[in-house]
Amino acid sequence: MTTLQHTTMSDTDRYLWNSSKLHRSYRKLGAHLCNIDGLRGVHFAVWAPNAEAVHLMGSFNGWSRTATPMQHFDRDTGIWSAFLPGLQEGTSYKYCITARNGGLLEKSDPYAFQGELRPSNASVVYDLDRYQWGDDHWLALRKEARPLESPMSIYEVHLGSWLRNLDNSWMTYRELAPRLIDHLSRIGYTHVELLPITEFPFDGSWGYQATGYFAPTSRYGTPDDFRYLVDQLHQAGVGVILDWVPAHFPTDGHGLGYFDGTHLYEHSDPRQGAHPEWGTLIFNYGRNEVRNFLISSALFWLEHFHIDGLRVDAVASMLYLDYGRKDGEWIPNIHGGRENLEAISFLQELHRVLHQEYPDVITFAEESTSFPRVTHPVEEGGLGFTFKWNMGWMHDVLDYFAREPIHRRWHHHQLTFGMMYQYSENYLLPFSHDEVVHLKKSMLDKMPGDEWQKRANLRTLYAHQLGHPGKKLLFMGSEFGQWREWSEERPLDWEAMGNQGHRGLLEYTTVLQQLYRRYPALYRCDSRPEGFRWLDCDSAERCLLSWMRQGEENDARLVFVLNLTAEVKEYAIPVPFAETCKVVVNGDAQRFGGSGVEMVEQTLTPVDGRLTVHIGPLCALILEVAPPPPPEEAGNKKLARSKLA
Repeated sequence: MTTLQHTTMSDTDRYLWNSSKLHRSYRKLGAHLCNIDGLRGVHFAVWAPNAEAVHLMGSFNGWSRTATPMQHFDRDTGIWSAFLPGLQEGTSYKYCITARNGGLLEKSDPYAFQGELRPSNASVVYDLDRYQWGDDHWLALRKEARPLESPMSIYEVHLGSWLRNLDNSWMTYRELAPRLIDHLSRIGYTHVELLPITEFPFDGSWGYQATGYFAPTSRYGTPDDFRYLVDQLHQAGVGVILDWVPAHFPTDGHGLGYFDGTHLYEHSDPRQGAHPEWGTLIFNYGRNEVRNFLISSALFWLEHFHIDGLRVDAVASMLYLDYGRKDGEWIPNIHGGRENLEAISFLQELHRVLHQEYPDVITFAEESTSFPRVTHPVEEGGLGFTFKWNMGWMHDVLDYFAREPIHRRWHHHQLTFGMMYQYSENYLLPFSHDEVVHLKKSMLDKMPGDEWQKRANLRTLYAHQLGHPGKKLLFMGSEFGQWREWSEERPLDWEAMGNQGHRGLLEYTTVLQQLYRRYPALYRCDSRPEGFRWLDCDSAERCLLSWMRQGEENDARLVFVLNLTAEVKEYAIPVPFAETCKVVVNGDAQRFGGSGVEMVEQTLTPVDGRLTVHIGPLCALILEVAPPPPPEEAGNKKLARSKLA
C-alpha cells in the first residue's frame, strides 16, 4: 500500500511536546481519519525515539512487518508518521518497531481510540467525531455545582459483573444503560464510579492494569456505545466517575513496556521502574513525553466522554519511592528522602491543567497514608485533589464491626478516632471492591453473629457511614447484602432478592440514600467543624454512641444514636437543644428485617437536658431536630409568653 510522507506536528507542537505542555497530544499521535492533498485516509504517528525503523502492519497489508514503512520526520521529538490513503474506520493495525539491537517488537498503539477484544490486542481505527450528545443540561448544571457542599453518594460498579446475559456473556454498554439507571434512580445514588474501562488484557486485573489509556474496553462495545452509557446516565441525573490508573502498567509484550527497545515509558532502573508487589511497571514521571501522555489521557476522557470525575488509583504507590520495597531496593530522592518528587510534581501539574481546563470536574485520591495536603490547592503546596478516600476510617470501622459485641467495649475508639483528623482533608468514606475480595468476605458476611445479627450489624454500619462527615461510596452488591465475595467472573447474586432479608436491607439502603439527599445537614458541612457535634462519645462500656449533624442555620439537624450491643438499651443522651425531635429512621423496624418491636415513640422531648430513647439491639436511630424558628417567629413567641405571665 502506498504511503505519503506527511507530519501533523507544527513547530509549536514540537516545542510543547518537548516541554511536557502538549496536553492534547492524542490529537497528533495515534490513528486519525483525515483528508490530505485531497485524499481520504488515515494518518498514523507514534513516539519511538530510539527505534532504528518503524513499520505499520495490519489487515491492510496482510500483517507484513516490512511492507509499510513510517517516516522519521520529527527526529527532535522521536515521532514517526505515515499517511495511508484509502484506509477506513475499523482497520486493525500495529506498529512493528525495529530496535537498535535488531530485535522486532510488535506494539499496539498507545494512543489508539479502540482496541481488539482480548486475547487479540491490535489497535483499531475509530472515528470519534460522529456521536451526538444529549447531556447539555447536565453539563450546564455541573458548572454551577459546589461538590464540597453537595450530596455525593457513589455506587461503585464493575460493568462486566454487575449483570450478565443468561449465558453468562457480557452485556454491552447500551444494554446495561437502562438497567443500571433504573437501579441507581430507585435507590437514589448521585454518582456511579466505574472500575477502569481503559482497555486492558487480563480480566482478573479488573482494569487496573491498562494498556489502552485512550480506549474504552471493547468487552462491552464501541467507544460510541460507552458514550451512550455516559450520556444516558447524565440525562437521568447521575454523575459518572472513572477509575484512572497512572500509577503503573502491565508488562504485556504489546503494551507500553520496553516500547522501542528501550525503557521509554518506565524508568530503566528497576528500583524505580518496576513494582515488586504487582509485577507491573512504573511510569517515568520526570519524562516530559510521559507527562504529555498521562495528562492527555486524563483530558481525553473529560473532553470526548464527558466524564465528571477521575478517581486516581494507588496514589500512595506513586508518592513514595520505597512503597512495597525493602531496604536497599529503592533509591532516595535528591534530598535523601523517600518521597517521589517527580510523581508529586506530576500530580500537581495534572491538577493545574485540569483545574484550568475543567474546573467543574472532581478528582479523588485513593491514598492510604498520612501524606499531607492531598486535597489542598496546588498553589498552597497541596496535590490538588478534590477528595481523598478515608482509608483509615474505613479500616477502623470495619475492624470494629467485625468483632463480637461482647468485645467492642475495648475498641470504642475505632468509631470515634476519625473525628480527630476529619478536617485535615476533604474525605470520602469508601466501602469499595477491595474490601469484598481475596477472602475478606462480603460486607454482610464480615459481620458477626447469626444471619439476623449480621444484617442488623450491617444496617447499623451503613447508618454510621451516613452520619459520619464525608461523601459516601458503596460497592455493588453491598446494597442488598450479597453473601458471596465479589468475583469478576460472574454477575451479582440478584436471585437473592427473592429473600425477604435481602429485600429489607435494600429497602433500608434506599431509605438512607433518600434521607441523605433530603437533609442538607448530612452534606453541607462535611469539611467544616460546625457540621458535627458529639452528644456522647464516652459510653464505651455500654457500647452506645450518639452525635448530631448540622448544616446551615435554618437546616434541620439530625441526631444519630447507635446501640452496638445485642441487647435493648435505654439511653439518656445529653443534648444541647430544647426542641422536641421525631424518629425518621429506626433500623430495628420490621420492614428492614429488624425485630419488629417498636421500642421508641415517634416524637421525643428532652427533659433536664437529656433525651431518653429506648433502642433495639444492634440498631441505629436517626432523629430529626426541627430547625430553630425564624427570628421574627422566635420574637413573637417570647412576647406571647411575657403577656401570659
